[in-house]
Amino acid sequence: MDHIAHATQLAEKNNSIGAPGSGDAIINIQFNDTDSRAPTAVNTLSNSTIKSESEQINSKKNADDEVNKTDTRPLEDYHRGYPKQAAFQSSESGFSIYRGFSYLHSRVILELQDELRYLEDNLSYLDRHDFNNGRHKCLMSREYDLRQAKRDNISSKRATLISQIRDKLVNYDEVLLKARELNSFQRPSSRDYRSVRRWFFREKPLSYAREEEFIKRKEDLISLRQGREWALFDGYVENIIRFFHCKFVQRIFATPELRAKTKDDCIHYYSSSRIEKLVDIIITLVIFVLLIIPVVLMYNLTSVGKHHRIFDAVGVLVVFTLVFSAAMSCLTKAKRHELFAASAAYCAVLVVFISNFGGPNGSPPV
Repeated sequence: MDHIAHATQLAEKNNSIGAPGSGDAIINIQFNDTDSRAPTAVNTLSNSTIKSESEQINSKKNADDEVNKTDTRPLEDYHRGYPKQAAFQSSESGFSIYRGFSYLHSRVILELQDELRYLEDNLSYLDRHDFNNGRHKCLMSREYDLRQAKRDNISSKRATLISQIRDKLVNYDEVLLKARELNSFQRPSSRDYRSVRRWFFREKPLSYAREEEFIKRKEDLISLRQGREWALFDGYVENIIRFFHCKFVQRIFATPELRAKTKDDCIHYYSSSRIEKLVDIIITLVIFVLLIIPVVLMYNLTSVGKHHRIFDAVGVLVVFTLVFSAAMSCLTKAKRHELFAASAAYCAVLVVFISNFGGPNGSPPV
């Protein structure tokens, strides 16, 4: 009994160490000496399995390094030709530029359209033929039409024709939907297009000139870039970053994976998310300035002890509202109704400011 009681006390002690809450368990990850990547899970603490503090820190550091380690294949590792071209165009979403083949889509649609027109004429002729020959019931009942064809030991021409029309319509609708979806793709920006053209001019990956001509069909190119609409101002910011390119700038605006994509000094990859954060900061500062400056100017115009020039304040309001609208139009890809709503809200804020400022004796400005 004493041994059982002693064992029970040890079990309770171990449970109090390994399970601080009811039903909880602590899982410690330990690493073998032979292979640091092979973890073993234990839920009890034993003196024989506890390592020194320095060894545990080193093991944890090795585990973090192993988890955070990434493998990026640079462009230089791909063979010249289609492998290198595919690697380059897939390395950046802006470089994913391909032919849309709008002309061929139109030709296929027109071909299917005329085939459907021909089938439609045949169906109309068959309906008129049955009507003129007194076979009205074939037009009024599908079941009667099938029975009549069975009596004549033939298949129903109308059913066969409608089946052909159905199959052709499915193909026609599918091509139409795909063509509409293709037209909704973004066109490559001038900056991305120039970058790809320069790379083709420098590398010349393909030996057959006809296979490289697709990049010259600019009006028929589409881009697979998605996400935030790349505004003109975003391009200016990226061009400035490229102009001041150095190791410090690259470390700020490029992730380690992007820096490892190439060793070519003429190719620079930047993280679009980091550039967007910088653009958001700049736009926020611009909006802040456009709110503060007119408030300060109108305060001076309507302040105590000075001549009340309410019309000058209204002139400031109009000018800065126009500046705000122009800034939002250039710095963002806001739609027309969004631009109108933002300008109206900005103007309303300034109008409220003017109306709330009183004269020298607390009276409203006149």
